[in-house]
Amino acid sequence: MYRTKRRFVEGNLERALSEEPRPGAERKLTGKEEALLVATACASPPEGRARWTLELLADAMIKLTEHESLSGETVRRRLAENDLKPWRRDMWCIPRIDGEYVARMEDVLDLYAEAPDPKRPVVCFDESPVQLIGEVRQPTPAEPGQLERYDYEYRRNGTVNLFVVLDVHRPWRKVKVTARRTAEDYAQCMRELVDVHYPGAACIRVVQDNLSTHSAGSLYEAFAPAEARRILRRIEFHYTPKHASWLNMVEIEIGVLRGQCLDRRIDDPERLFREIAAWERQRNAEAARIKWMFSVGPRHRL
Repeated sequence: MYRTKRRFVEGNLERALSEEPRPGAERKLTGKEEALLVATACASPPEGRARWTLELLADAMIKLTEHESLSGETVRRRLAENDLKPWRRDMWCIPRIDGEYVARMEDVLDLYAEAPDPKRPVVCFDESPVQLIGEVRQPTPAEPGQLERYDYEYRRNGTVNLFVVLDVHRPWRKVKVTARRTAEDYAQCMRELVDVHYPGAACIRVVQDNLSTHSAGSLYEAFAPAEARRILRRIEFHYTPKHASWLNMVEIEIGVLRGQCLDRRIDDPERLFREIAAWERQRNAEAARIKWMFSVGPRHRL
């Protein structure tokens, strides 16, 4: 009330009734420290404890960073932003937080923070299986006062694989549907990155997980040595830490794809291909981007 009166005396009524911008408090944790908090919350709790608490996590972060104090409320807010509840029993990721983990984490986060360079693009790559599901009985269409109804029984019609590429610095993604997920399929994706999607790039930095086929060796299995070398000269691999694929932006994009396009029964591979292609075109046309929450910051000690 006092600020409003003061603005009225100093200015005019319009200014008095308007809200001036209020500077927000600086975030206690840097982007890398938030990523370290998430990784710690996904790891096993301290010896003698059944699960993490906010206080235990705050104490752990004090040991892992340069902070002298950290409140449980700060920990709670950062975990809530990432939809994590370590006191629940359905968690599944069990990373080992060591020097190798932090080194790979910082390598990936540093890549994300770089200024865009068309000659050295950064892309995130991953793959995901999709089960083809068909109806045993045709659903009953929706009508006023009645939801669409479908039978609980369904028919399995095999699986396909999705290879998904996401550009970190521009709103572009590509989804490739394949019948398999072999080393040869992976190698073909890398060749398409070089020859089709980024023909003018000097070096394509690829962020990916530690799946055995995600390696230079797959290209030598699929192509003649000279062709494998030609492709690999223009690719640079960057690996997420083990059990930390959530550091790969494309994981978020795959979640969006499943929620917006694949959350239904599709049993025909050709139809699946058409639906995914339509989704991809629309998302690229909308210039949709991933809102990445983690960034670079001070180094950590272990």
